[in-house]
Amino acid sequence: MDKLDLSNFEKKMIVRNIKEEDFPQILKLQKVCFPNMQPWKEAHLRSHLKMFSEGQFCVEYDGDIIGSCASLLINFDEYDDKHTWDDITDEGYITNHNPEGYNLYGIEVMVHPDFQGMKIGKRLYEARKELAREYNLKSIIIGGRIPNYHKYQDEMTPREYVKEVSNKTIYDPVLTFQIMNGFTVMRINPGYLPDDKQSARYATLMEWNNIDYRPKTKRHFKTAFPVRITVIQYMMKKIQSFEEFAKQVEYYVDVAYDFGSDFAVFPEIFTTQLMSFLDEKIPSKSIRKLAEYTEDYIELFTDLAVKYNVNIIGGSHFVEEGDHVYNIAYLFRRDGTIEKQYKIHVTPNERKWWGIQPGDKVKVFDTDCGKIAIQICYDIQFPELARYAVDQGANIIFVPFCTDDRQGYLRVRYCAQARAVENQVYTVIAGTVGNLTQVENMDIQYAQSGIFTPSDFEFARDGIIGECNPNIETVVVGDVDLEILRRQRKSGTVRQLTDRRKDLFEISYNNIE
Repeated sequence: MDKLDLSNFEKKMIVRNIKEEDFPQILKLQKVCFPNMQPWKEAHLRSHLKMFSEGQFCVEYDGDIIGSCASLLINFDEYDDKHTWDDITDEGYITNHNPEGYNLYGIEVMVHPDFQGMKIGKRLYEARKELAREYNLKSIIIGGRIPNYHKYQDEMTPREYVKEVSNKTIYDPVLTFQIMNGFTVMRINPGYLPDDKQSARYATLMEWNNIDYRPKTKRHFKTAFPVRITVIQYMMKKIQSFEEFAKQVEYYVDVAYDFGSDFAVFPEIFTTQLMSFLDEKIPSKSIRKLAEYTEDYIELFTDLAVKYNVNIIGGSHFVEEGDHVYNIAYLFRRDGTIEKQYKIHVTPNERKWWGIQPGDKVKVFDTDCGKIAIQICYDIQFPELARYAVDQGANIIFVPFCTDDRQGYLRVRYCAQARAVENQVYTVIAGTVGNLTQVENMDIQYAQSGIFTPSDFEFARDGIIGECNPNIETVVVGDVDLEILRRQRKSGTVRQLTDRRKDLFEISYNNIE
């Protein structure tokens, strides 16, 4: 199998500010999303960019605009409680935008119907929240539609309807979504949008409060940078098809999404579970059969990362390139882009049974949660790799692993914790459990996955954010704080990164990126 060009699999999803050249697509999108309502004019969109370009966002997927939102800054106390959409937006032109305002007011969100269920709206709301934090705004306020209310207006008042939706007894595509994204109902405004017949012209005035708001200044101070990680301790068991494997994987990505995770981490070579139905007993041949699923594996994880808005460390997978087979870990970003890290150090067992070849490049990857590195199992036992990754800016080192006994597992764990201490970095290990009795050389597994920190006062007492119970199928979820890490590197009790005696020793590297 020839070396795969990953760009053929990438489906890039980008959240960015709207540009003038996006206007035709946005006008077309609005007609699709709101066919019975008066659409924007190009003059409205031009005014939005002129008044407050930073508050206008869109989601671009493979070059097409599939979602967008508009907003402005106001001092909400200056507006009447019963204001309408025209009042708050100056009839859609937002010329009332106040650069010194303390509230971000959202005036529209739209998502193309063909892409609903892919967390497009959540991405747009998160962009607004990040803007509110950056500008040190007090809150985000929205006048939300209640488009399913027309089905119930003969039997209940708007207030009763909102209460039932809040209690989860009625589903409303807009109000339910806003509640799930942390907004609370302030009041109900009548006559908000005259042409919104589905909502019977009512709107829910809702607010999201910025807990980082500092009332004495407009300056923004970063007090924390939490990154949530879900580590999957994956059970190896017999399956009948790739579809069954995909179903199990999606279940865990969904779990990570439900926890609001930034990363979902799978173990090393957990795709060897596919070998349980390949019916090949010779290990070297079974590996090459497994490699035939590489494209299916990449497509699956790319789609899941985008759909669930989670960066995925896709464990590792055996990939055939030319005449060689490599153990490769993939990073599937939630914007649809893909990176890969070859295993650098191949174990004697991998070399003997499967003929795995080593990679020769150490990489550090940019993500929306800072720089990270991936070091597969045995690689974490070589301290030079972690030191290089941290020198290149890595804050988290992910370690997918697969070990068959407690001694092998402890080598991975102890070394991961040592790397965390000596490099002032977070390390995350994710391993397989269970067994594949049908597969030669993949019979037993031992793991206790975990998330580890340096050892100092601001971190977890034992340097352990969280860990799974050993040898069961489960997950562990934990937050690592990159701001605490940054401060401790500069002012911790010990400062390994700055106190190194470079006048006495240093490490040189070849073939690095």
